[in-house]
Amino acid sequence: MILSGKGRYSKYLRPISILFDILVITILPYYFFRELGVNQFYFGIYQLASWLIISYFSEFYEIYRYTTPIKIVSKIITQGVIFLLVVIAFFPFAKTTVFSGWAIAYYLMMAFTAIIIFKFVLFYYLKHYRVATGSNFRTAIIIGYSTQAIRLKELFEKRTDYGYRFFGFFSDKKINPEVIGRVSDIMDFALKNGIDEIYCSLNEINNTQLKDLVEFADANNKTIKFIPDSKDLFSKNLKIDYYEFFPVLSLRKTALHEPIAQVSKRIFDIVFSTLVVILLLSWLTPLLALLIKLESKGPVFFKQSRPGINEKEFFCYKFRSMQLNETTEQSVVKNDPRVTRIGKFIRKTSIDEMPQFLNVLRGEMSVVGPRPHLWSQNNLYSSRIKKYMVRLYVRPGITGLAQVRGFRGEISTDEDMINRIKYDVFYIENWSILLDIKIIIQTVVNIFQGDEKAY
Repeated sequence: MILSGKGRYSKYLRPISILFDILVITILPYYFFRELGVNQFYFGIYQLASWLIISYFSEFYEIYRYTTPIKIVSKIITQGVIFLLVVIAFFPFAKTTVFSGWAIAYYLMMAFTAIIIFKFVLFYYLKHYRVATGSNFRTAIIIGYSTQAIRLKELFEKRTDYGYRFFGFFSDKKINPEVIGRVSDIMDFALKNGIDEIYCSLNEINNTQLKDLVEFADANNKTIKFIPDSKDLFSKNLKIDYYEFFPVLSLRKTALHEPIAQVSKRIFDIVFSTLVVILLLSWLTPLLALLIKLESKGPVFFKQSRPGINEKEFFCYKFRSMQLNETTEQSVVKNDPRVTRIGKFIRKTSIDEMPQFLNVLRGEMSVVGPRPHLWSQNNLYSSRIKKYMVRLYVRPGITGLAQVRGFRGEISTDEDMINRIKYDVFYIENWSILLDIKIIIQTVVNIFQGDEKAY
């Protein structure tokens, strides 16, 4: 049986694996440590934070279709040893608890037995599922027709459990029946045939072609990897993977593409937004609702369709700051007659954005990230500004680096948008929790200082 679709459920496997591991290490202590006087809440928070931090640095969840079982075992051992030391370190600081080496040993033995079984069952099931059904595959092409390129193509055909479907070679230097086009044909071919991964022999293309190819991959969510050859390539954004003994160089994705980073950011978003909703929106909403209703007719909240992560549509919520009108796709300009008196105040102080914390809790937005643009702006600039589409690979934010650097409000020229995109891309490529906190603090400072572009 061959399935027609690619079956792209792989993106859910890491979150499922992380969730399973978290459930195991969270639930089992209630059974093994119940007679030791351990405060389960504090211990749960402590070990959850420790597990996520250790996993991030040990790359525990960096397992791909070409990862070997030996590599998986190595990751499990590293994670287990460090986590054991972290669990033991908790007891000297918890004076009311009784230290029991046997309880800790039983707990970790049971936890890692469950984690190992789940991980290997998932790993091997997926490999056999690809072979049996032809589903969950990735499509690939190779630039160049060298010995190394041919070896990679043969590896794709030999290791069907990797789940790759090879479409052909592209080359300006070699003529062969397997070479189906020139380098200049790649972009159109990749778009028409839904190519996922482009493998590039570096002695085949020049620097200009390489630059254009990388920009194309960024703009269209394609993965580009390099086949090492005689040309030297040094970059902090490159990492090396092995398909059996075949080395492949990959452009490193940003921190926000790592599972641990995504989980950490999501937890931060939920905790921060919950506090805002409880401590601020609970009393601010009825107050503003009264003021908005007294000044103008219409709903208290304004919702507008915006492009979210991967251009998925969502409705962005705000407190209504304008009179009811039909020009919802027109950006607000200075001294806009549509803005009400209370609207001027809440826009100046950015209070109108507060309902977006509900969008964060719904998983549609993040507290910090690239601001969601209007669909009209998205359609206009996605093809005009390089790397514009990169900002759509993450959740949009209530505030962002571009906003705290002064690039907000009306967009009158391409340069206004280009500056926003530069800061958005910088944020995505250099994300950290500390950067999020810094942006939030600067946002609060800007609210009290006032921003001339907030209108």
